[in-house]
Amino acid sequence: MPLYAFEVLEQSGSITDGKMEAENQAAVAGRLRNMGYTIVDIYELKQSFLQKAVQRKAKVKLADLAIFARQLAAMLVAGIPLTRSLYALSKQQRSPALGEILHDIARNVESGMAFSEMLGTYPDVFSKIFVDMIKAGEVGGALDEMLERLADQLERDKRLRDSMRAATLYPSVILVFAGFIIVAMLLFVVPIFKSFFPPGVELPLPTVIVMAVSDTMREYWYLYILFPLLIILGLRLFMAGGAGAQLWDRVKFRLPLLGDLFRKDTLARFSRTFATLLGGGIPVLQALEVSGSSAGSLQVAETIKLTGIEVQEGQSISVPLQRSGFFPPMMINMVAVGEETGQLPSMLDRVADFFEGEVATMSKSLTSIMEPLLIIFTGIAIGCIVISIYLPIFTSITSVGGM
Repeated sequence: MPLYAFEVLEQSGSITDGKMEAENQAAVAGRLRNMGYTIVDIYELKQSFLQKAVQRKAKVKLADLAIFARQLAAMLVAGIPLTRSLYALSKQQRSPALGEILHDIARNVESGMAFSEMLGTYPDVFSKIFVDMIKAGEVGGALDEMLERLADQLERDKRLRDSMRAATLYPSVILVFAGFIIVAMLLFVVPIFKSFFPPGVELPLPTVIVMAVSDTMREYWYLYILFPLLIILGLRLFMAGGAGAQLWDRVKFRLPLLGDLFRKDTLARFSRTFATLLGGGIPVLQALEVSGSSAGSLQVAETIKLTGIEVQEGQSISVPLQRSGFFPPMMINMVAVGEETGQLPSMLDRVADFFEGEVATMSKSLTSIMEPLLIIFTGIAIGCIVISIYLPIFTSITSVGGM
């Protein structure tokens, strides 16, 4: 979303400035007015594609958010006022960023602003589902219950992310380790053996290639650093655009081994979020919109958007989901039964439990499958370099022996 800078006049008469992400300038103005400020100036901070690609926003961990939600719920149940609870929690957060945010929220809530509205001013920290659930809790007078639901949701999200990370972290570590070994051999081992060969001697083609790579790496080492960085930056620029994100969204579900894992992860996220929102009293259409956008797939988000339109026209949820071809029959049947019996949230929870278990199992299986494959790959790569170095020696010994 675009980033806007603003200057406002507080009730005390002092001028305050700040930044806020929002859909447009009118959204920023609406939020600031709801917070009780008099607007002095609002303008968009223009960012180039390069800035958007390389910027790294401060993130708050899911575990920290889950702990915060659980602690705030406990303090509210104990009868401690919201603002006092927020001030207390802001001082004991492990994340300094979250502590500062909570202090700012507490200060504004104390001046009369809505808790959910203040959470919405930090979209990089508090997701839409977080804000909507808090808003429902404020309206229904069950804020502590909604915070408990949010804590459960965040803890499940963390377990799901940990399972996905486990499936991709190990291969990444092995590949990086293999890369370091190969680079070290090319920089330090190959030049030692190169000095053994007399100038002008005819070397086998594999040896010539390895020697050439070693020489260029030693002489033009900066290119070997710059080129990968340019590739990474280019990919980030490409993925920052709509075309790149859509391309990756189509490709990731077709990847060997990992494609099915990505699909089940997406289904688990959608099911769990939809169940949590419905269980928290959020209207179906609003729950569909938030669940689709938080599933982590543009394809699913578009499907859910169309589903919301058909539901608004009187269609059941299961029919457009089945027509999309993305959702498995088991899930379609569970959703249909949930609609018929009025127990859709509990059915979706069961679907989410199933797919989360599948993701955890697949992550362990993929790790066990990829471990020997990556070890073999590393051995082959190192073996090729070693053989290319010793090949001239073997050739010379063979030639001498045949004389």
